[in-house]
Amino acid sequence: MNRVCSIFSQLLQLFPRGEFERAVHQHQAERHARGFSSWGQMVAMLFCQMGRAQSLREICGGLAACEGKLRHLGVSESPKRSTLAYANAHRPWQLYQTVFGQLLDKCQREVRGSKKFRFKNKLLSLDGSVIDLSATMYDWAKFRQTKGGVKLHLLLDHDGYLPKYAVIEPARKAEIKVARKLPLEPGTILVFDRGYTDYKWFARLTKQGVYFVTRQRWNGYYRVVKQRKVPQHGNILADQWVLLGHRSYRTGVAVRRVVVRDPETDKQFEFLTNHPGFAASTIAKIYRDRWQIEVFFKALKQSLRIKTFVGTSANALKTQIWTALIAMLVLKYLKLKSSYGWSLSNLVALLRQQLFVYRDLWTWLNDPFEPPPALQGLHDQLPLTF
Repeated sequence: MNRVCSIFSQLLQLFPRGEFERAVHQHQAERHARGFSSWGQMVAMLFCQMGRAQSLREICGGLAACEGKLRHLGVSESPKRSTLAYANAHRPWQLYQTVFGQLLDKCQREVRGSKKFRFKNKLLSLDGSVIDLSATMYDWAKFRQTKGGVKLHLLLDHDGYLPKYAVIEPARKAEIKVARKLPLEPGTILVFDRGYTDYKWFARLTKQGVYFVTRQRWNGYYRVVKQRKVPQHGNILADQWVLLGHRSYRTGVAVRRVVVRDPETDKQFEFLTNHPGFAASTIAKIYRDRWQIEVFFKALKQSLRIKTFVGTSANALKTQIWTALIAMLVLKYLKLKSSYGWSLSNLVALLRQQLFVYRDLWTWLNDPFEPPPALQGLHDQLPLTF
């Protein structure tokens, strides 16, 4: 007979119960629990993400319709709407931040293959994306007069394009205030756009041994202190050491200013970096690869439940965003383990249809359009006679 459990159950095996329970104990997540475990909440919110459930009613109803298969998920019955709503509003969202870190370690161990760049430095992209909210329903997250919102600040590791670090803050909070608190190791190359321009922060990154690559603002003041040689008749128009700022508003250290012409559009792009050794063309390629964090945000919002929410409190919203990031790591992990050339959109769409199908997950991942093997013993049954 077929001994395989549902695909959803096999996905949950990526979260060892021992590790999960240690995280529950660390955050005292079940201090006031009344019969509804943190694991049950985790299963329900991952079903919300993977199954694309639109409301608490759809989450609880979808799980209730699969009562016979829930025991494979480690839960005895589907939760009530009020029970799940209360857990989302009061159970600490930091639990899912810890679970995210546990799964991230597994994903990083699976990253392999050739790197896009030859240097050995860790390459990270930094950006933030606003998640719009109703100003009346989410009065704690007021952004503008008639609009609310939170901002997801993200560090994307270019080795596997995995989310390395995330912070959820009110949308009105300036991006640079979050950037100043980031834990960055010496030797890291950090790529960000012009929204993070802060000359004092640039100087601090340089003193910490952290390299950065960014665009120069159109009205940025600078003074050239040294010219570097550039190839003739090429796309590199300038390579200079400059002092940024004017009078008291300066970096205090010299940075490189690289001007590159795009041969396709004939536009000029001005980049700033504190790395002395990279070729000017490499600086341009590094910044171009920053587009991957925009791709990540787009995939997160289109493929998972992060634009509308099943709770209105700050804790419920952060719980749903962190479970969305966990679901994204699950998808990234499946892509890393699979030999089939999945796109993220196809993987999440087909996986949604297969959640409660009983077949081997890894066999399906490598050959998704191959029919499942016939059940053993099915053809050995004697035919009925009348």
